Amino acid sequence: MPKNKTIREVMTANPRTVTDKDKVIDAARIMRDQDTGVVPVVNGKKIIGMVTDRDIVVRAVADGKNLSDVSVNDVMTRKVQTVKEDTPVSEVMNLMSREQIRRVPVVNASDELVGIVSIGDLATHTNQDGKVGQTVENISEAPPNR
Repeated sequence: MPKNKTIREVMTANPRTVTDKDKVIDAARIMRDQDTGVVPVVNGKKIIGMVTDRDIVVRAVADGKNLSDVSVNDVMTRKVQTVKEDTPVSEVMNLMSREQIRRVPVVNASDELVGIVSIGDLATHTNQDGKVGQTVENISEAPPNR
């Protein structure tokens, strides 16, 4: 892999999104239809959070809430790390390891969402197997509920 490969080259472009006013059931359907465990939450084109399958289970299902009534705002994760689309792959792997996160939204120079990158994208599109493996190991050391 060339050392200057950017995250733009390995990210999933134009992911489906929801707003914080959408219902959780809509996010869950996107997850099902897109075979993903995360949906970015946007206000316009700016990312304001993420909703994961785990967020839905822990913050709604486990409390017995009716998913048709629960908004994304009620369950989403607000603190989100992002990277610019020209960020080198190695820097994104370092961020994932350091912050113990599996997915990172990708933004352009105007901070508008243009993609998302997962540890799976990195494993599939790079040949830095040792680095990807170490990143996965570091992420896996995260405490529960992170």
